[in-house]
Amino acid sequence: MRKKIRVLVIDDSASVRQTLVSVLESDPEIEVMGVAQDPFVAARRIQEEIPDVITLDVEMPRMDGITFLRKLMSQRPIPVVMCSSLAEEGSETLMQALEAGAVDVILKPKIAAADHLSEIGSRICQVIKAAAQARVSATRRGYSASGSGPAKKLTADAVLPPPSGRAMAKTTEKVVCIGASTGGTESLREVLEALPANAPGIVIVQHMPEKFTGAFARRLNSLCQVEVKEAQHGDPVLRGHVLIAPGDKHTLLERQGARYHVSVRGGPLVSRHRPSVDVLFRSAARSAGANAVGIIMTGMGDDGARGLEEMKDAGAHTVAQDEASCIVFGMPKEAIARGAALKILPLERLAGEIMQSTQSW
Repeated sequence: MRKKIRVLVIDDSASVRQTLVSVLESDPEIEVMGVAQDPFVAARRIQEEIPDVITLDVEMPRMDGITFLRKLMSQRPIPVVMCSSLAEEGSETLMQALEAGAVDVILKPKIAAADHLSEIGSRICQVIKAAAQARVSATRRGYSASGSGPAKKLTADAVLPPPSGRAMAKTTEKVVCIGASTGGTESLREVLEALPANAPGIVIVQHMPEKFTGAFARRLNSLCQVEVKEAQHGDPVLRGHVLIAPGDKHTLLERQGARYHVSVRGGPLVSRHRPSVDVLFRSAARSAGANAVGIIMTGMGDDGARGLEEMKDAGAHTVAQDEASCIVFGMPKEAIARGAALKILPLERLAGEIMQSTQSW
């Protein structure tokens, strides 16, 4: 029989602990090995047995979750999923947790948290399964808030039709579209920090809840030479600028004359995500064709694989991150299996590939 994923639940709320145990153990592939009301109790439990995944609250007595996470990652890296009631105004604090090494996040409301966790039980289990596959270390961590759910898996057809033939021939305007999921926040930081201020315009879909994409963009903007912001409907795609798709909205690349801009809109989950990489990549195939570069990075699932293939068929330059440098080799693996990637490169070479592939046309 397949080995169950063993989870340690750390939360100061007894009702939340009880609910998480009930939700997780409803899945036959998951087993709760223990619970802890604070990091000190958790540390003793980890000394007895190492879990496959930890769920961790941020605000707890005796030691906050972020401090514990940093200590854990420096001594014994284990995949950690944050389970936090921090709202938008506190999302900068949660970004510190992601930066410290959390691989995913489950949002819980400040009131009736246990009831809410029961309602989203299926997604919680999928997040835990994704985290169990993540490769974490003291030096490389990442995060993706998975939008996976039990709903029917739709393709990008639900948002826009497939490309019809090749898009406009190559021009002097180049655009880069990037898709990432689990492990993507820190991997994207590494790529964007390595880009010069005159890098081509970039649009990114990183699976992440709506409360956190703005904070993620602000954090990147403070670290990078390029300008980074959360995308708003109608934003132009400009050289030296990076647009991050907002959580819970699809972001599409559109062209008007010689210029590109983004369309931010609602719509159903595509490949069980919103925003969806498949939607962004398909829109790039339709609007930019051979003027685009598509890059698919670390992530669980297959979102973006079909879209990258469509970009390649439309004449775009397509790249997949290699297995060795991925936190989770899911999305790139699916794209490679389709033959969608013209190149397979390690994380540290992606920034250089962006510059070389857009300057050589």
